[in-house]
Amino acid sequence: MPQRETCSSVTEPRPVVRKFLARPQHEGVGAIVRRSIGRFELKYFDPFLVLDEFSVTAPAGFPDHPHRGFETVTYMLQGSVTHEDFEGHKGTIEAGDLQWMTAGKGIVHSEMPAAQGTQKGLQLWINLSSKHKMIEPRYQEMPSKDIAEASKDGIKVRVIAGEALGIKSPIQTKTPTMYLDFTLKPGSHLQQPIPESWNAFVYVLEGEGVFGSTKSQPVASHHILLLGSSGDGLEAWNKSGSKAVRFILVGGEPLGEPLVQFGPFVMNTEEEIDQTVSDFENYVNGFEKARHWRSEAAIGLDF
Repeated sequence: MPQRETCSSVTEPRPVVRKFLARPQHEGVGAIVRRSIGRFELKYFDPFLVLDEFSVTAPAGFPDHPHRGFETVTYMLQGSVTHEDFEGHKGTIEAGDLQWMTAGKGIVHSEMPAAQGTQKGLQLWINLSSKHKMIEPRYQEMPSKDIAEASKDGIKVRVIAGEALGIKSPIQTKTPTMYLDFTLKPGSHLQQPIPESWNAFVYVLEGEGVFGSTKSQPVASHHILLLGSSGDGLEAWNKSGSKAVRFILVGGEPLGEPLVQFGPFVMNTEEEIDQTVSDFENYVNGFEKARHWRSEAAIGLDF
């Protein structure tokens, strides 16, 4: 069960130091993503590698592909997606469900639509420290009904990782991370502490909100806002007279390590990347089962 803890107030709100619109781009096979972290405006926001708001309709999707050296967090907003991997793990996550996958030393998997119509969600890539990059893969999956929730004074939060409004998530993170899904009713005001020294950002999903300062202009959906390092938390307001605003607040402890990324492989040095490519091509050191494996979705759709 989620633990209840005291939640302190914000005495010095963090300012918004950067803001931009995540524009649609093609990714995978026929999928559309709004990528806010991991594109030319923002290559890396330690420890975060990628944030995609994805939209996919069958037969499009993300067929068989490898990962090494980081974690992927998939949070469904609409519809459902089926995941398969070369270890035999298979499951479907639906709207409100969560999958927290630690790729570690290596995984090959697919993520494909599991329903008619358009499937929507968020996928966040979180870097792993050098000491964790080659750990065994693992999953933490949580149905929507089990995600910790709290409500107070017109504010609702789903606590995916970390804590808010006195509620703490049971999700265990290798890289210390907070991931909070807030909905603010019209007229409500949020104060959410953020651990000192952590990097943090806001991504707006629906409606318009004011962030950082009450004098700031409202920010609409599909925008990412990077928060400055000074201050002890986020302040946000919904000044709309009729519509709620929904956004995620994500924070993480910076790793402060060298970063070398080659597509789906994220390591600390060029030599480690070369070794990873060699491991994958030769089906060794974590990729042994990739030699003869194809997902059911890939076989059925002949990707």
